[in-house]
Amino acid sequence: MGKNRYKREILDRERIEKSLTRMAHEIFEQAGDPGKLAVIGIRTRGEFIATRLAAKLKEISGVEMPIGFLGVTFYRDDFRERLAAPEVKGTDISFTIDGMTVILADDVLYSGRTVRAALSEIIDFGRPDRVMLAVLVDRGHREMPIKADFVGKNVPTADNEHVYVLLNEVDGKDTVYLEKFD
Repeated sequence: MGKNRYKREILDRERIEKSLTRMAHEIFEQAGDPGKLAVIGIRTRGEFIATRLAAKLKEISGVEMPIGFLGVTFYRDDFRERLAAPEVKGTDISFTIDGMTVILADDVLYSGRTVRAALSEIIDFGRPDRVMLAVLVDRGHREMPIKADFVGKNVPTADNEHVYVLLNEVDGKDTVYLEKFD
C-alpha cells in the first residue's frame, strides 16, 4: 500500500518575491550600515535566496554587498548518519567577514542543525560583528536553540508534513508547497 499524500501551495512566485522584498527592507532597517553587510547563502537553495536578497538590498541601499555561499555537509553533526555518499557542494567566500554583519540565508528553517553547521563554518572564516538569519520559510520543530531574524512566512507543520521550496534557478519555477504524508 502506498502513502496517501496531499499538496497545498503556500507561496507562489509573486508571494515569494513580495516576501523577499519585505525581508530585504527589514534587513536594511535593522542591520545597520549597508557598507558593512555581507550576504551568505547555504547551498543549495539558500544560495539563490541570498542572491535575490543581495539584489534587493542593492536596489534599496544603492550599495553592492559581498555575497558568498556555504557548503555545510561536513559541518553537520549528522552527516555520517544521513548520507551514505554525501553530496559535497563547496564553500565560496572570497571576502573577509571580520567586522561585518553577515546575513545568513536559507530556504527552510526546520531543526536548526543546518544553521548550526553554517555558524560553525562561518567562524572558520573570521569574526563577524553579528550574524543574522534570513529564511524564506520557518516550519518549526527546532532541535537547536536557533531563531530566524527575518522570515518570509511562518508555516507551522506536523511531523508528517514537509515543506518544499522550488526556485527557478534550480527547479525551473518558483513555488513553495506543503506536502502531507498519511
